[in-house]
Order: sequence, then C-alpha cells, then structure tokens
Amino acid sequence: MSMVTLPGLQDMIEGISRDRNLPKHAVQAALREALLKGYERYRRTHRPDSSIFDEEYFDNFEVELDIEDEGFRVLATKTIVEEVSNGDHQISLDEVQEVAAEAQLGDTVVLDVTPEQGEFGRMAAIQTKQVLAQKLRDQQRKLVQEEFQELEGTILQARVLRFERQSVIMAVTSGFGQPEVEAELLKRDQLPNDNYRANATFRIFLKKVLEGSHRGPQLLVSRSDAGLVVDLFATEVPEIEEEIVRIVAVAREANPPSRSVGPRTKIAVDTLERDVDPVGACIGARGSRIQVVVNELRGEKIDVIRWSPDPATYIANALSPARVEEVRLMNPDDRQAHVLVPDDQLSLAIGKEGQNVRLAARLTGWKIDIKDAAKYDYEAEDRKIEALVEERRQYRSDWEDEENEAIEEDLAKESELDGGDEVEKEDLPEDPESGIAGEDGFSIEASEALQRPQP
Repeated sequence: MSMVTLPGLQDMIEGISRDRNLPKHAVQAALREALLKGYERYRRTHRPDSSIFDEEYFDNFEVELDIEDEGFRVLATKTIVEEVSNGDHQISLDEVQEVAAEAQLGDTVVLDVTPEQGEFGRMAAIQTKQVLAQKLRDQQRKLVQEEFQELEGTILQARVLRFERQSVIMAVTSGFGQPEVEAELLKRDQLPNDNYRANATFRIFLKKVLEGSHRGPQLLVSRSDAGLVVDLFATEVPEIEEEIVRIVAVAREANPPSRSVGPRTKIAVDTLERDVDPVGACIGARGSRIQVVVNELRGEKIDVIRWSPDPATYIANALSPARVEEVRLMNPDDRQAHVLVPDDQLSLAIGKEGQNVRLAARLTGWKIDIKDAAKYDYEAEDRKIEALVEERRQYRSDWEDEENEAIEEDLAKESELDGGDEVEKEDLPEDPESGIAGEDGFSIEASEALQRPQP
C-alpha cells in the first residue's frame, strides 16, 4: 500500500495534545478529518468537471494514519457491480475476482487510493492546515461542553477579560485540568454594585453550557441568579452542607426596577433539629457568616427568616424586619392574605417602592395586602370576601350550566348521526382555575385585591 509521508507526525500530535490540552485520540481524529478535506481539495483541483463532487460524494472515503511510519493513506469503500458508472464508488466484478474469486455482486471492498507523494499539492496542504485548526477548536469546544455540563448550577471563579457591547467576557477555570475558557456575563445577569474592571475576579453562577459550535463564549454565567446566594450560603454554613439546616425558598431582586432601590434577597431556612437555630446558623457569630456572603455580593441586603408550615407565621416572618400584629388568611384557595401592622410599621412592611412586600410575596407564594391595623374594618373586609366567593360560586354555576347545554347539544347531534342510538353522557369537565393574584403576586390596595374575576 502506498503512503504519503508526514515527517514528525508523532511529535506533532504529542505537541498539539500538550499545548491544547486535548487527548491524543481527539487530535488524531481532527487530523484525519483535515487530511480527508485536503484530499477532497486535491481531487477537485485535478478534475475539470468538479461539479460532480457534491457534499456526500466523499462519504465512502476515509484517512488512515500510520503513526509509527509517520504518514497517511486514503482508503475508499467501493461496491462491486457488473458495469462501473462511477469509479470512485464502484468496481467491476471481473476486476475484483482477479484477486478474490469468491467476490459477488453487491459486496463491498476497501481499496487504497492514496495519491503520490508529490501529487498532494500545495493547495491541498493549505486546506488541510486550515481544516485542522478548525477541527481542533471544535474538539476543544466539545470537551468544554462535556466537562462544564456537569458543573451547571454551581459556583465558579472567573476573571474579567474584556467587554463586548454590554456583556462582560470572563475567563473561567474548572479545576479539572481544562485551560481557561470564555464565559459571557450578560447585562441582565450583572449586579449594579459590581465594578467590572480588567483582571478583577468574581465568583459566578454557571447558568448554562451552550451546545453546538459557537464562535463566541460557550458558557453563560450570572451574578444575579438566586442560585448564587444559595451556593454562597452552602459554602459558608457547614450546617447547610451537612443537611442539618435546609434552604426552603429564596426570593431575590438583584436588579430592582428603580436605581433608588438596592438589590435585596430573602431566604427562608428550616431545620429538624430542636437544638439548632437555622437563622442563627446562617448569620453566624456576630454576623460573621452572612457578612462573607454580603461582601461577595457587594453589600446586597439579605434577610434570613425562619420557614414555618403555618402560612400565617411564615408570612409574618417573611415581612421581616417589620413587626406584624396579625395575618388573616382571607382566601386560602387563592392564597390571599391581609397583614395588619401598626401605623409606624406600614412603610417598613411595604418597603421602598414595595420591595419588601414584593419579595415576601414571592418567597411565600401568597398574595399579600398590607393594612393599617388601627383602620382595619373586619366586618367590611369579611363582607367583601363573602361577596367575592358568592360571585365566583355563581360564575361557576353559570359556567357548568353552559357546559351542560353544550354537551347535551353535541350528544343530540351524535345520536342523530348514529341513527338515534343512545350515547352515554360524558363526565363534566372540572371547574376551571381562577385567581386574582397580580403579576408580582401582591397588592397594597384592597380595591385591587378584590377585583371581579375575569371569565
């Protein structure tokens, strides 16, 4: 078999493997693909009617590397036919039977079609070099995807490289032997208090590993994701890592709608150990543990509250640091609650631009109305709720009547089409869900909370 020699092939493979931190088999696979592209270029150059070479023309060709003798061969798989119409894909039965008498029509054979050493040509060599560089990049991307997919949802250390439009491009190290890879921190995932300057280091949350071939960064990272807060607490609080204390829920507003409102997070924790204070464990002695998290998030305000299976207690805790007098669960089905606070606690319970009650609503999943305890009219509010419940009951009844009529009409039509045969009545569909929670899950004005439900 003939062979095109490549002096220094073994050293080249080892060098690329070392410099690019790729396994040798990955380098060899990239080199085989590149040499095959170079062979395609050679064939196109030496064939005037190169238009016959479509995308699938060379699918039956492959390159075989000979590492010991430092060279390569081109092999073609051809089908045995009676009469040859395409010499690249077919070979005649008579020609094969000269060396293999047992050959039959329809069988395939692998033949050496390696060009002569001097025929490969300068253009084919250039094509091989260009494709090799591209294939090596593809191999690196593939390894990055496989490695970092296991790290999705965890914290990584990153260094600022450069800025592109409103994004920050960062270098991330995985700790598994890979070189630094680029990650993109989008504008919406940045913190307003961060100072992104060149070579500054940050702890970031790996949101997603992009799949496929991408020219730009493959990793999407975040500084605003709630998962960053969870992982930071898990790192600083041994009781969380040991599963003595668990994080039940997190509500974070890293980029408030107004610049006058700073970032803030509420985190609900719990424990099954009677002798353990979950809130105290997260805060630490003199606030040492929570201060580390706050410093990493550049001064973001963090409220650690105790989770409770009792919704009223949980809601009251979630509105910390405001002092709550009473929590009334007005409509448990719609998860609507009235929270009564003293007059001097109203602004604190609501928070600046509604941030405190907004986060409490997200944390608990309840629609919260903050009320002045001194002005609260129990009877009037109860009547409003009763009227709302009655209105919904009536709406449900009307809806069921309409559905029943529609079903009866459909059954009558089916009966007529079937020649009058009796058709069994289907079960009525379940009651449709209805709710009055707003977009953010809370309302401060009672009039907004008691809107008429839309059909």
